[in-house]
Amino acid sequence: MSSRLGKTMVTSISILLLAGVVALIVVLNITGDKNSGNAQSIDEIIENSYQTSEITTDLEDGSFVRIQFQIITNSKDAKEEVKKREFQLKNILIKELAKMNEEDFKSGLSNLEDVVQLELNKVMTEGNITDVYTINKILQ
Repeated sequence: MSSRLGKTMVTSISILLLAGVVALIVVLNITGDKNSGNAQSIDEIIENSYQTSEITTDLEDGSFVRIQFQIITNSKDAKEEVKKREFQLKNILIKELAKMNEEDFKSGLSNLEDVVQLELNKVMTEGNITDVYTINKILQ
């Protein structure tokens, strides 16, 4: 009777272990598919990106800066909207750069990109900004 109980326990544990492995594989595959579907290809990034004109303004300490961005959107409609909202982009930059001195500008470029993205997304209606890249900067 003891060997029958042992066989039953081994069989039950094997079935539970097998079910756990199958469940793990299913969960990992479903999660993996979602992540790979969200990434844009380089062709989509280029198609949905907008290059701003060069913007020249002064910093808090009197230094001048000339800066240009590549703005990546999630759709063609969003790209067209960003083109129309370039005046708002310039306004955001002037306000943010007026708070910065030369050292802040040199070390805080990533923060500036994040602020531009956040503030533009607040006013966007046709899509949103996925990334902002600084493609040109001159500090005088």
